[in-house]
Amino acid sequence: MPDRIRSRFLVVGSGVAGLHTAWRASQHGEVLLLTKRSLFDSATAYAQGGIAAALGAGDSPTLHRQDTLAAGAALCDAAAVQVLVEEGPARVRELQTAGAEFDLDPRGELLLGREAAHSTNRIVHAHGDQTGAEVARTLIARVRASRRIRVVEKARVLDLIVMRGACVGVRASVAGKPVEILADATVLATGGCGQVYRYTTNPDVATGDGFAIAHRADVTLADMEFVQFHPTALDTPENPLALISEAVRGEGAVLVNAAGERFMVPLHPLAELAPRDIVARAIFREQKRGTVYLDARKLGRRFARRFPGILALCTARGIDPRKELIPVTPAAHYMMGGVVTDLNGRSSMSRLYAVGEVARTGVHGANRLASNSLLEGLVFAERVARDLAGTTPLKQLPVPKSWTVPPFVDRGAAQVAADRVRAVMWQYAGIARTATGLRKATAELRDIEARLPQGATEELNLVQTARLITEAALLRKESRGGHYRSDFPRAKRDWKGRHIEL
Repeated sequence: MPDRIRSRFLVVGSGVAGLHTAWRASQHGEVLLLTKRSLFDSATAYAQGGIAAALGAGDSPTLHRQDTLAAGAALCDAAAVQVLVEEGPARVRELQTAGAEFDLDPRGELLLGREAAHSTNRIVHAHGDQTGAEVARTLIARVRASRRIRVVEKARVLDLIVMRGACVGVRASVAGKPVEILADATVLATGGCGQVYRYTTNPDVATGDGFAIAHRADVTLADMEFVQFHPTALDTPENPLALISEAVRGEGAVLVNAAGERFMVPLHPLAELAPRDIVARAIFREQKRGTVYLDARKLGRRFARRFPGILALCTARGIDPRKELIPVTPAAHYMMGGVVTDLNGRSSMSRLYAVGEVARTGVHGANRLASNSLLEGLVFAERVARDLAGTTPLKQLPVPKSWTVPPFVDRGAAQVAADRVRAVMWQYAGIARTATGLRKATAELRDIEARLPQGATEELNLVQTARLITEAALLRKESRGGHYRSDFPRAKRDWKGRHIEL
């Protein structure tokens, strides 16, 4: 029989959303925090850009709201966006009070940067380009200091435990042993799914686990066709790719093609600071003629002061961005869709919440505004934690049943399958899509799933999440935000405000 652990609240995932939820929820009861690797293994720790919030002189939640809605291409939930921009500043200040060392100007005020599609400077940074790592450090310190939070690392959630239509916990593999974790409420904060693509900036733990686990339990998901491709990852043969933050373009770097020509100026009034989907597609087109570069040479010595982490990434790969062009490529970066939630993070299943990238709060619509993701994690984690306080204890627990963790019989075959998923998704369900390609992808993904070796639980989540993306992309017969169909290259009026639920 599997071991059983009972907790008031269960949080799955250790990015900004999971950490903040656990920290705040611990004020209302005991919390068990599960993470697939270590507390530091999350997309949060990779986030270079920053946190967007209306904190500067002349800025306001109204302006932030307008920018977010414009980027979302008529698919944002206006109420969710209002929550984000109204409550965001307080969450950032709270994090600063908790010890986050954000960059300050000579007067001791927050030093605010600018990124694509923002109408003013409102991006909070830490140590130049290490914002995510600083946020993770701050929240991990809070979690570890709490006596009411138990952290279990190297734990893989296999499936939800559902009883009478409600989630009462999860089945997990902890150090290879079967464990049932029962909780009054379960929070999925499992992050994104960038690893379904050949080129991605996401860490290798981002295999879409939460999306697949929720879908297998018939929890409602939506907007899975909307994958954001970051325009400027460092073009090297790595996985994941190193990210060249949008903030570099915000400081004045420009994109040039193989002939050394700027190509964004005639395409959009904001040129290199146009919304990410527009910039990514433009680079993708230019790559057919040769390598695309980011030219940051005019930043000179300022590059080292402003972007010490990016400078280290580049120089370690033989590139000096102060003197040389930086080769860049689009890469899968962020999932706008996911588990449908209300404004308090509640999913379609009783006692199950979702927060962070795995959730579809409605904030991002068809295209996430730069640096809204860390903010969303903080704002909605706070709301989830407050809502958890009202969760009634379980009156009845499920009858124990015998089950085992299936042994991993062929790691090589699983790796081959995962690599094939990534290649198929990049070719047919990446930056430019067609009905023919998406049908080919769906058929091949089905075949890959059928041939997965026993025990390949992570690869199963990967391929099932990939199928959710292709199926939704095939249904949306238009182009909008991060979803571009070359056979339907324009947005259609009758698709405005329509969501695809799976």
